[in-house]
This record gives sequence, C-alpha cells and structure tokens, in this order.
Amino acid sequence: MSEENSPRDYVAVVYSEKERPFTQYPDKLARYLSSAYKLPKGCKLLDLGCGRGDFLRGFIRCGLDGYGVDLSTSAESVCPEAEILQSDLEGEPLPYPDHSFDVVFSKSVLEHFYFPEKLVQEIYRVLKPGGLVITMVPDWEAVYKTFYEDYTHRTPFTSNSLKDIFLINGFDDVNVAKFRQLPFLWALPWLKPFCSFVALVSPRSLRPRSKLIRFSQEIMLLSTAVRPSKRLQA
Repeated sequence: MSEENSPRDYVAVVYSEKERPFTQYPDKLARYLSSAYKLPKGCKLLDLGCGRGDFLRGFIRCGLDGYGVDLSTSAESVCPEAEILQSDLEGEPLPYPDHSFDVVFSKSVLEHFYFPEKLVQEIYRVLKPGGLVITMVPDWEAVYKTFYEDYTHRTPFTSNSLKDIFLINGFDDVNVAKFRQLPFLWALPWLKPFCSFVALVSPRSLRPRSKLIRFSQEIMLLSTAVRPSKRLQA
C-alpha cells in the first residue's frame, strides 16, 4: 500500500476532540478503580491500548507510575510525562520485559482483536507475580444491536467468555461484573434498579442526547484477575 493511500490514525479520527470532547470521566474512573482495588501510589501501571491517553493521565493524577502502549501516538500530547510506546498490540509481543508491571489496565481493547487470547498471554507475561489486570469490554448481551457500528470490533464478550479467557491463560481470582459508566451509580449502587428501568423503557433514538440513557443501556463488563505468585507443580 502506498503512503498516499495508507489508513489514517483510528484514534485521531474516531476519538478526535471535535467528535468526542475531553470530559472529567477518565479522571473519575481512574480514581474509582484506584480506590476500589487499593492501587498503591507509585505502583507501575500499563495502560494497554491507551488511545488518546486520558485514562492514563487519570491514573497518573492518582499517583501511579503510568506507562502507555498503542498503535496510535495520540496519547503523547496528553501524557507528555509518561513513556508511550507504539506497537501493534496483536501482531507483535508487547515491547516490555517479563514481570514489568504491577497493574495492567485496558478499556475497550480486547474486543478489537480476532485472537484476544494472544494479548491476554502478553498481559500475563509482563505482569509481575501477584500483579493485577483490570479489563473493561462492552457487554455483548447489552450492546449486540450496536456492537458492530464500530467496524474495528472483532470479538464480542459475555461474562462467561471474559472470565474463561483469563482462567484458561493462567490467571487466578478472576471476577467479572456488569458495570455502568455512571459515576453517581458507583457511590449510590442502590440506584441500579432505576438505571435498569431507564435502559428498558427509553428508546435508543434518545441515547445521543442523554448520557443517563446511553450509559444505562451501554453496559460494560469489568473484570479483574491476578497473575499467581506461585504456580504449583503438577
């Protein structure tokens, strides 16, 4: 393919600031996850598929030592203080030695690959023994009508398939939960039935105009898993 006809940067086009303006949500999510999983200040976190870098910046603002890797270079301008490496996440090994990170975070990444298990194996490799992986992907049961509106989506996940991909690749303590991207709900979980009702009765045509409707309907799967500190010999 000639340079003249080469594809444009996916993140720069689809997640441009004009199309999707920056918000406070990435900072809020980073603070929530850092608190929920007791991530200590100074621990090394890799944002896998860091995109334009706003979630990585959120973790750095929480006091974590943040690193990013993505095929796109968009995050360099948002997180100039972080080491951002460029890599084809599925076509080549991650550009880090074994046991490099305490935490690997990915949001809306695994569903973009035909063979996500290869990426999960690389996550296992670069995590330190006892290290934590935090993953968020769209919940197929909730978004199956719109999942392929993003033409780069390849592999949908359910709660069971997301759990299994980590178990099969050697992780322990795997947990998967349905997760709505509504910060008020994280503090007031008793409002979950209200959001379920909103998701059920609201027409999808109203989603672009209402974040409450959109994020009540667009449920994510939030998973955590631990690389074992020791593996028992067979």
